[in-house]
Amino acid sequence: MPTESLSIDGGLLPSWNDSTTKSAILDLVAAVTLEGGPDFVPPAQRIAVFDNDGTLWCEQPAQVQVLFARQRAAEMAAADPSLRDRQPFKAFLEHDVAAIHALGKQGVFEFAMAIHAGMTTEAFEATVRDWFVRARHPTFDRPMAGIVFQPQIELLDFLRAHGFKTFIVSGGGVDFMRPFAEAAYGIPPEQVIGSSVKYRFDAADDGPCQIVKLAELGSFDDRDAKPANIALHIGRRPILCFGNSDGDLAMLRYTISGTGRRLGLLLHHDDTTREVAYDREFRLSPLVEALDRSDAFGIRVVSMKRDWGTVFPRP
Repeated sequence: MPTESLSIDGGLLPSWNDSTTKSAILDLVAAVTLEGGPDFVPPAQRIAVFDNDGTLWCEQPAQVQVLFARQRAAEMAAADPSLRDRQPFKAFLEHDVAAIHALGKQGVFEFAMAIHAGMTTEAFEATVRDWFVRARHPTFDRPMAGIVFQPQIELLDFLRAHGFKTFIVSGGGVDFMRPFAEAAYGIPPEQVIGSSVKYRFDAADDGPCQIVKLAELGSFDDRDAKPANIALHIGRRPILCFGNSDGDLAMLRYTISGTGRRLGLLLHHDDTTREVAYDREFRLSPLVEALDRSDAFGIRVVSMKRDWGTVFPRP
């Protein structure tokens, strides 16, 4: 879709306030889609990557996959009460934030994925879908589908309307994200990159061939692993990247260090009224280095408070 300019007065990205951030997004898209222009990028090379937790939807008071894992841990403890005294089950069941934090981000996600070991990928997908139908967010009392960020949904749609291919590149479990990513974000399963456990292929002579989830972590898609997995699974350097934490810094730098017009965006959660304000304070996914060095690296900080007119979709 070639274009010469995209005006902030044209009704584009309606949940984004008119600001230098919105202008930077529109300017990038206008430049890379102008056929014959100096910054034109063919559609096949218009790759945009987004972190998920804290970038596309709310990650407080815990990542959504952690909330999902708590339910599974409770179900397992109901069947085997001895688990209530074993770590890390005890920490998850008692919502012991300090003990969970002590596991580290990788340890938390490793546990969250490992407790579903032994399930086939199809059975796990069905479990995830069923949970999303019933679960509500503990802070905002919304269905989990209602804690996605409305400005990001508009941005994803806007980019795809201008020939971009959009990907999720997240530390969250890839098997957990795929069942909802297409309905929530318009991103199909094959364009979701995330952490994974190892799998086993089962092929019984008299039954179906199946993939079974194991308890062993295969890949933890965080920090330096993110650009490495982009190269492995996409094979093209993105021209737009959107993250929200130090875990996204490597893929932000990887994106904007290429040639031609590029844009790296870092979401700063600074809105105490409509969401949650946090950065350097205690949390599993800190925003310290990325925020401190954003100017030096050429990363644009997006203020939730100033740049977004709306945070969540209407109920």
